[in-house]
Amino acid sequence: MRRLPFAVLLLGLTVVAASCGSTSSVGGSGGGGGGGGGGGNGACSQMATGIGAGLNGFVPFPSSSLWNQDISGAPVDGNSAAIVNFIGGSTAVHPDFGAGLYGGSKIGIPYVVVGSSQAPVTVNLEAYGDESDPGPMPIPANAPIEGDPDPSGDQHVLVLDNSQCWLYELFNASHGSGSSWNADSTAAWDLLANEQRPYTWTSADAAGLPIFPGLVRYDEVAAGSIRHALRFTLQHSRAAFVPPASHWAANSSDPNAAPMGMRMRLKAGFDVSGFSAKNQVILTALKKYGMIMADNGSSMYLSGAPDDRWDNDDLHNLGSLKASDFEVVQMNPLYTQSNLPHGNAPSIASFTASPGTVSAGQITTLSWSVTGASYLIISPGVGAVRGTSVGVKPAQTTTYTLYATGPFGRSQMNATVTVQ
Repeated sequence: MRRLPFAVLLLGLTVVAASCGSTSSVGGSGGGGGGGGGGGNGACSQMATGIGAGLNGFVPFPSSSLWNQDISGAPVDGNSAAIVNFIGGSTAVHPDFGAGLYGGSKIGIPYVVVGSSQAPVTVNLEAYGDESDPGPMPIPANAPIEGDPDPSGDQHVLVLDNSQCWLYELFNASHGSGSSWNADSTAAWDLLANEQRPYTWTSADAAGLPIFPGLVRYDEVAAGSIRHALRFTLQHSRAAFVPPASHWAANSSDPNAAPMGMRMRLKAGFDVSGFSAKNQVILTALKKYGMIMADNGSSMYLSGAPDDRWDNDDLHNLGSLKASDFEVVQMNPLYTQSNLPHGNAPSIASFTASPGTVSAGQITTLSWSVTGASYLIISPGVGAVRGTSVGVKPAQTTTYTLYATGPFGRSQMNATVTVQ
């Protein structure tokens, strides 16, 4: 569901080294903040590769991420009862994922994990290019599209890179010419950092949130523990958002309609003992981490990844939960048009190529100094980067653009390498 032309051209360039190391904190000289394993649970390299691959215990983002925080003891919002009543207390929870096909499509939002062998490809940006991250991105030709084998709806594509520790998400994606992809909106997420998209910007999700971290996945449920918040949708939302969301897609002026990013949790006293062991894993996560409102859609629909190992009949038992079994976690801060945060876009002190003139196939080093950025992207040919430099071997004279994105916008600077 949605919200409110630009093309990235890959010119046959070779990236020599785009190191995953040498990170620096947000506001430092490098790119995205914070190193270390996502969620404090090991390195992203432990993720298996393939469509619907298991993450083997890896949790995206640091343990300090709002996605990964235990909110079981957080205060209840003062307007919780009115919000639940607006949703409809008898509205049933619906697990929007499962095994097999429904209406000719797989049930849920699929994903694929790639490794270092996956080359970056062109992404042609369309409707929301001004709020999208430019490519290239390591999207394989066989990346599943939401709705496959007959894509429809939001047509999300989610790709995790286990070698560089990035998550790439596309909205309304489709195959382009050759190895390229088309998308109305794209977002790159640093799996090792608490990345903040610019306030008021969307992402592949209407709320400006990453999609993948909120999915119910079979590998987690089978392992017996979900250690992050879940994603859900509601039919109506208002012009407001709560972190970690950054964008609203209002379709209601009612003050009791949910803001994007609103978190609900299953009440502590809800008895889960009558549910299967697998459903109890989901219900326990809903008590401990809650679920985050991410998009306009059918009310109380809980997002997950398709997997033929799901037992659809068992998942349907979650439909006995009603909105009245949940409460809204205190929303603070709550941003509206009247109190949006303001600040400066990242500052790029320098972006240079050394040497600036090379022979075809010769290595040159792109170096930069940036403050105030959450993450960095270099286009064409390079993609998301950390640290302060990267080596490239341009096949022809090329102008590179460094995009530095932070909570208050994006800045960019060019550097040209002349190939003799």
